[in-house]
Amino acid sequence: MRLERLNYNKIKIFLTFDDLVERGLTKEDLWKDTFKVHELFRDMIEEASEELGFEINGSVAVEVYSLPAQGMVVIVTSESEMTDEEDEFSDDYIEMQVTLDESDDIFFEFQTFEDVIQLATRLYSLGCHGGSLYSYEGRFYLHFAESVIPTDDFVAILAEYGSPSTLTIYRVEEYGKKLIANEAIAQLYKYFKKITFAHTRRLFF
Repeated sequence: MRLERLNYNKIKIFLTFDDLVERGLTKEDLWKDTFKVHELFRDMIEEASEELGFEINGSVAVEVYSLPAQGMVVIVTSESEMTDEEDEFSDDYIEMQVTLDESDDIFFEFQTFEDVIQLATRLYSLGCHGGSLYSYEGRFYLHFAESVIPTDDFVAILAEYGSPSTLTIYRVEEYGKKLIANEAIAQLYKYFKKITFAHTRRLFF
């Protein structure tokens, strides 16, 4: 589990599916309004309180985004103003409003642009031409709203060149730079194929 403070009253928690298994839960369990699920959210908020100094007074909004490759992204927002009198974490005054959203979007992070190019060559040969490309804090990100090959196979190929992003697409869209809005794989393949072909011609002719 990874914690990140977004602002004074909002944090992000990234949970892998292994994190859920360790807590005796599955992804499907999060769609059930059970004591065990609420206990998980309370434990996460308590850990954030200890590690990040994130104090809760009153109610909180919990937004859970399930992604097929990454795991679960949980956004926790404190909806009431903090007071000096209420500066200790207590289950007694925490009221949670949980919103669940499942997305088929796939969002991967890459350390170098060369990794993205190599991936584009591989995916283009499989008939995948879509995607959007972003850059943020020295890394590159590919976002796919859907895949043209089975999701498990698609994710396995992406994992050979990059890793599932622990950032949300919303954060990268807001603070990063969009390099290619549509058909990123096709554009990368065609552009860099021309460069490679031109370079080969100079070598042999």
